[in-house]
Amino acid sequence: MFHTIKSVQPLENYILLITFKDGATKIYDVKILFEEIDAFNDLKNIKGLFEQVKVDVGGYGISWNDEIDLACEELWNNGISHERKES
Repeated sequence: MFHTIKSVQPLENYILLITFKDGATKIYDVKILFEEIDAFNDLKNIKGLFEQVKVDVGGYGISWNDEIDLACEELWNNGISHERKES
């Protein structure tokens, strides 16, 4: 089963706030990928690229460009559950 994504919000320090279509929210720390996958270093080396994250069509992942993306299941399985505070 896929946990499709409704929205993604870039936060400070290479953290993402992901809202899934079922209402669950998770925090995902992208910094862990800097050492594992070389392409992700562009997110810290190219000014403003990290903030350009978007949800892919259908909500099956997120991407920054044609080379840097993450699947919805990676974000679901390795993100940390987060309760949104009502404003």
